[in-house]
Amino acid sequence: MKISRREFLGAATASVATFTLAGRAAFANPLGLPLGIQLYSVRQQMMEDLDGALAAVSAAGYTEVEAAALPKKSAKEIRAALDRAALRCVSAHHPFADLHAKFDEIVAYDKELGVHFIICSSPGYRIPSPAGASGGQRSLTIDDWSYNAEQFNAMGEKTAASGILFGYHNHIHEFALTEGKTPYMELLQLTDPKKVTFELDCGWAIVAGVNPAEIMKNHPHRISMLHVKDFKLQPNNLPENHDAKVTELGQGTIDYRPVFAQAKKTQHIEHAFVEQEAFDMAWKESLKVDANYMRSLKI
Repeated sequence: MKISRREFLGAATASVATFTLAGRAAFANPLGLPLGIQLYSVRQQMMEDLDGALAAVSAAGYTEVEAAALPKKSAKEIRAALDRAALRCVSAHHPFADLHAKFDEIVAYDKELGVHFIICSSPGYRIPSPAGASGGQRSLTIDDWSYNAEQFNAMGEKTAASGILFGYHNHIHEFALTEGKTPYMELLQLTDPKKVTFELDCGWAIVAGVNPAEIMKNHPHRISMLHVKDFKLQPNNLPENHDAKVTELGQGTIDYRPVFAQAKKTQHIEHAFVEQEAFDMAWKESLKVDANYMRSLKI
């Protein structure tokens, strides 16, 4: 069947428009990165219905994910579920204790998922507490942080052999003055830039009284990924006052425009993940609110 040139061009234009809109919907402004989410956001939902949770993530517009709190399934099963939802796993979180205990097993598992980054999500102690010890979690010393840096360098060298970059993700204690030093700055100084990168959790940094834009400005080549989350902060929020309530992006106190403006200048951010640690609304609606915020953010 023959069609006219006008019909052909009309169909082609429509196809390009559809592709452009679909592609644009999958990217997060203003960095032009794929729209990503930390799967810790849907940890409970994944335990109940993995395929359903991942389908909802995809339906909200996310195309990239960072693994955490996955159901106890094989890497092959998780990879198949991600493929069914058209999601690409580019990074994975693990606490220091797990990395220290079963490093090779974790690297093999994550490599099967297809990740490019393995991120340590919490620090460890040079001398762990004895098994069964009571008294709660003790504070880390500067020597503990130096030990973490040593371990990160060693782990980063090993993951590089598998084509994976090793990194560290912060919470708030990295910014608490410890023995006259700031642990986060110690980690930046003591880790080898060729072996260790950093995933800056902007929300927790702000809760700790730190400006993530300044960190990126002062260390432009050390930060390669961002976590994006919002909090309802008290007007008198101070570094020692961590009374913050998680909420959806755009519903809290944090203005991400200066953060992303600096990220754009840095030109070193490869991924930005929404992380919704708790929901202020129905979870599927929450995923959409966060996705829409990221897509509509202007600087």
